[in-house]
Amino acid sequence: MREILGRRLQRLRRPRRGGPPVLLDAALTCATLWRWPVLPGVGPAAPSGGRTAAEARCACPDPDCVVPGAHPFDPGLLAATTDARMVRWWWTNRPAAPLILATGGSAPCAVSLPAAAGARALARLDEQGLRLGPVVATPTRMSLLVAPYSLERLGELLHAKDRVPASLRFHGEGGYLLLPPAAGTAGAAQARWERAPLPGSARPWLPDVEAVVDALVEASTATPGGGSRLAY
Repeated sequence: MREILGRRLQRLRRPRRGGPPVLLDAALTCATLWRWPVLPGVGPAAPSGGRTAAEARCACPDPDCVVPGAHPFDPGLLAATTDARMVRWWWTNRPAAPLILATGGSAPCAVSLPAAAGARALARLDEQGLRLGPVVATPTRMSLLVAPYSLERLGELLHAKDRVPASLRFHGEGGYLLLPPAAGTAGAAQARWERAPLPGSARPWLPDVEAVVDALVEASTATPGGGSRLAY
């Protein structure tokens, strides 16, 4: 009986042909190579009542979840880790779970804005010749990863602005961000790299938040229908 159980466990843990499952591979890269703390997202509930996979609700108890599938639930955000054994266990048991980055501390922070405003901001930053780090895009939003910042530092920076659009979201200490790939997630949980980390990089380079926030504020203010705090 032990031999049979052992063979079954080996089959569960064995990587798919061609390498590890995509999400496990991405999670291990973040956790072990880049030292970014990660954890699995809740994911979508199974489609029911005639709903398609794209219409599936979040698997969390909130029927009106505004980030369906793309947030921590069980385990909670405090469980985020860089431990390879824990990461392997999570994604071996839940191979389609979304990949969530716990932002802040020594990990990257991020600034996100509606997709149309994000495209404008990236174009402006490119025109300025500013070096950017990784950028994550979902169907409705774009998130620029930046070097870690404190709430005090962010507050001082925003206080100096005449106006900060409500459509801007700041992912700092105690926050989180969905990272690509996002196979098996629903709706707004789908993500891709708009600007991918350089292949083989020991750790992705990140700009300071001061370097990008002016362009993000300007793009959000100038874009009609710039979005709201609940749009994701």
